[in-house]
Amino acid sequence: MTARVVLGVSGGIAAYKAAELLRRFTESGHEVTVVPTESALRFVGVATWAALSGKPVSTSVWDDVHQVPHVAIGQTADLVVVAPATADLLAKAAHGLADDLLTTTLLTARCPVVLAPAMHTEMWEHAATQANVATLRERGVVVIEPAVGRLTGADSGKGRLPDPEQIHAVCVRLLARGATADLAGRRVVVSAGGTREHLDPVRFLGNRSSGRQGYALARTAVARGAEVVLVAANTALPDPAGVKVLRVTSALELRDAVLAEALSADVVVMAAAVADYRPVERLAAKRKKTDTLSVDFVQNPDVLAELGRARRPGQLLVGFAAETGDADGGVLEHGAAKLTRKGCDLLVVNDVSGGAVFGSPDNEAVVLSPRREPVAVPRGSKAALAHVIWDQVVLDLR
Repeated sequence: MTARVVLGVSGGIAAYKAAELLRRFTESGHEVTVVPTESALRFVGVATWAALSGKPVSTSVWDDVHQVPHVAIGQTADLVVVAPATADLLAKAAHGLADDLLTTTLLTARCPVVLAPAMHTEMWEHAATQANVATLRERGVVVIEPAVGRLTGADSGKGRLPDPEQIHAVCVRLLARGATADLAGRRVVVSAGGTREHLDPVRFLGNRSSGRQGYALARTAVARGAEVVLVAANTALPDPAGVKVLRVTSALELRDAVLAEALSADVVVMAAAVADYRPVERLAAKRKKTDTLSVDFVQNPDVLAELGRARRPGQLLVGFAAETGDADGGVLEHGAAKLTRKGCDLLVVNDVSGGAVFGSPDNEAVVLSPRREPVAVPRGSKAALAHVIWDQVVLDLR
């Protein structure tokens, strides 16, 4: 589907990266209007934007006055994305200032708005900037967390513009939904991947979880306006744009990270596969090869159950259950029992008979709720399942 996209570019050194974002939109068949600020044109000129978009470019509300561009551009857009969004642009957007074509476009837009900040770390962390970001998110604007990396000159830290590919992916998800961000102003914590319990410096006990479903949940939550923390256990996946990623290894590390982040979360989603047991002793040196191997184990904490007992009023808890049927019951029977036992608001049940789901880009599941009928999700992309899960979460958010 062709969409009308407004690409705003504010005056930061990362403006040159917006050219790659523009290329991705046009190659996807979208109609793109580029609205740079005067400062942005000091980094990339009008000729570049016009050539790449195939449309004339203006920064002034006084050009083509008869067409009322300062109102019409925002009114007719399906999506507005600003990359990079400087600290100055964030401040103007938060306070409703409109002193150029880009800021007037933001005021008139009634479509999803995505802002991709880029600035020095000190500017991003300043209380004023953080307050402006919080205000924008509360209004439903998707503000992508900046990446960590090399900045201007020799500086490094948080404030780097996320890769254009990742910004584009967030925008595509928003366009596909065709709706405003329904998780705006919400803070969510998602766990992903599989924990490892080390026997020695070389060997460990693990599981087959790739983390793909948890990452899909994090990415789709960002696209729906949430502030997202991802606790990732032993994944090989790239960090999703706009997500704070905490990397852990063992079940105990994951427990500590999730419980700490859950203190201020509106929603916690436990998609990680957490080991049930760990060795009593982790050897400091590699175990020698012998004919026999004897290892004593101790049970790990039940993180999902702990979250159920410790959650704040109004906080929602989503669990995952990888089940196989047995003599005691079928997959859904086991899932229903776990939903009650763990104290979850939702439980996503996967039938993993024969190793299905693990490492695959696709998934199928049944979402159980104590308040509604089960929702069966046929096999499809893990992003599609993630959206169904968030749809169910939104029904319960107060």
